Amino acid sequence: MADREERSKAASTGASGLMRPPRTRIDQPKSPRRRLLPEYDPEAFGRFSERIARFLGTGRFIVWMTLIIIVWVLWNIFAPKDLRWDEYPFIFLTLMLSLQASYAAPLILLAQNRQDDRDRVTHEQDRKQNERSIADTEYLSREIAALRMGLGEVATRDWIRSELQDMVRDMEDRQILLASESDEADR
Repeated sequence: MADREERSKAASTGASGLMRPPRTRIDQPKSPRRRLLPEYDPEAFGRFSERIARFLGTGRFIVWMTLIIIVWVLWNIFAPKDLRWDEYPFIFLTLMLSLQASYAAPLILLAQNRQDDRDRVTHEQDRKQNERSIADTEYLSREIAALRMGLGEVATRDWIRSELQDMVRDMEDRQILLASESDEADR
């Protein structure tokens, strides 16, 4: 037992005698690492960005944004000097609008990418459904053609009726002939 421990200790130290890290097992998953960035749910973030993009594309957003800018400008022009927070060139307003635009653009792009992905999946499903419909239609067309060809060889009611009428006429003609022959034989 002591011999085995010495061999494993010797194997874990190299030729230089330094300790190597213990060998990890590959049949077990690694323990998760600590991340510097916070983790988030991409699906939830995508839904959130779609809601924002949907709101940014409405007339209600434009009306609210216009009202806020009008109030901002009027306040900073007509309010008492000590209550104004953004003087005439309205640099802070420009900064806020730039900040809003810098966040809105990527959120809108993210929402568009998600919509493109959904459209691509829907298009693929529609294409597959159309292929199945075409295959079904072709199959039914071949079956109808086969039935028509089969019906061409099947006796229909009208054909049987006309054949029976022809046979009745032939029998009547024969009966008339037989009657006339027997009349001639009797004479």
